[in-house]
Amino acid sequence: MIVALDVYYRQQQAKAVAVTFEAWDSTTLTNKHEAKLSGLEPYEPGAFYKRELPCLLAVLERVDLKEVNYVVIDGYVVLDDDNRPGLGWHLYQHLEEKVPVIGVAKTRFYHSGRQVVGVLRGQSKSSLYITSAGTDVATAAAFIGKMAGFYRIPALLHELDSLTRS
Repeated sequence: MIVALDVYYRQQQAKAVAVTFEAWDSTTLTNKHEAKLSGLEPYEPGAFYKRELPCLLAVLERVDLKEVNYVVIDGYVVLDDDNRPGLGWHLYQHLEEKVPVIGVAKTRFYHSGRQVVGVLRGQSKSSLYITSAGTDVATAAAFIGKMAGFYRIPALLHELDSLTRS
């Protein structure tokens, strides 16, 4: 099973959503979970994980991690070629390095280099930027490339985004 996570913020509150699906080419979700949080840490440049990680962990409490083969997040796992940790790395560490984490970002972080693989999907001329921990980044990029959907953003990740914002 694969779980994908996203968080949406409204003032000092957040809604975290986790969706699960069986395979990279799945077209339907098998489950969805949400957690609402308040009293969040303020955004700190260079330390986004301090705000977002508690949200991801709160919604992951509703998922049986023994069944999860991969976690997909909206963001970066590593930020540069020196392996500066991003949100995904902190999540991977919290999961005791037992579940690979794949980051899917829509914008390129200006320090990223060898640790990021661009994936073009559909007719888009803009890449998705893939990073990972616990699995090779080229393998992670291939997984995201074969996700269902005809557009830049895979269909199930687009559905996750819609659920998070609703």
